[in-house]
Amino acid sequence: MEGSAGGGGGGGGTISDVYQSARRLLLRTRDALDRLERLDSSFPSSSSAIAAGVSDSPELALSIKRDITQIHTLCADMDRLWRSIAAKSQRDLWKRKVEQVVEEANSFKESLDRHSLRHQKRILEAKERAELLERANGESAHILKIFDEEAQAMQSARNSSMMLEEAYATGVAVLSKYAEQRDRLKRAQRKALDILNTVGLSNSVLKLIERRHRVDKWVAYAGMIITVVVVFAFWRWTH
Repeated sequence: MEGSAGGGGGGGGTISDVYQSARRLLLRTRDALDRLERLDSSFPSSSSAIAAGVSDSPELALSIKRDITQIHTLCADMDRLWRSIAAKSQRDLWKRKVEQVVEEANSFKESLDRHSLRHQKRILEAKERAELLERANGESAHILKIFDEEAQAMQSARNSSMMLEEAYATGVAVLSKYAEQRDRLKRAQRKALDILNTVGLSNSVLKLIERRHRVDKWVAYAGMIITVVVVFAFWRWTH
C-alpha cells in the first residue's frame, strides 16, 4: 500500500523509499547517541580521564548532527510528496508518518544539544581545575593545551552545525515555496478548465437558438406564401 501511495514521487524516488531512508537514519542516529552517552559516562570527571576521551566526542556529535539534518531534509521531501497523493486517506496516513519522523528527529536534536552542553560544562570545569593545579604541577600545561584544542574543535563543530541548519532552513523554504506555486498553478488550471467548459456550453446554446430562429423564419415565410396562394385561389374561384 505504501508503494502505491508513493507512486507520484519524482527525483528522489517514491515517498515509501524516502520514508525508509529516513527510518534507517533515525535508527543510526539513535545508536550513535547511545554510543555518545556511553562514551561520555565511561570517563570519570578527572582532568586526565576527560582529556583522554574528549577527542572522539566532537567527531561523533558532528556526525549525528549531519544525520539529523539529513533526516529533516528527507522530511521536507516527504512533506512535498504526500501532498500530491490523490486519496485523502493515504494523504492523512503519510502526513502522520512524516510528523512522527520530524518529532523523533527533533527529540534527537534536543538530546544532542543537552549532551553538548553537559560535555562543554565538564570540559570547562576540568580546565578550571587544571588551571588551579598548574601552579603546583607543571604537567598541567599539557592538559590545558588538550582542552584548548578540544574547545576549538567544539567551536568548529558548532560553526558547522550552524551552517548545516542554515542550509536546511533555506532548502525547506525553497521546497515550501515550490509547493505553494504548484498549488496555485493547479487552482488556476481548474479555473481555466471551468471557464472553457462554460464557454463551450454557451456556444452550443447560441448555435441551437440560431438554428431554431432560422427554422421559425422559414415557417413564417411558408405560412405567408400559403396564405397568399389560398387568398388568390379563393379570389379566382369567386370571380
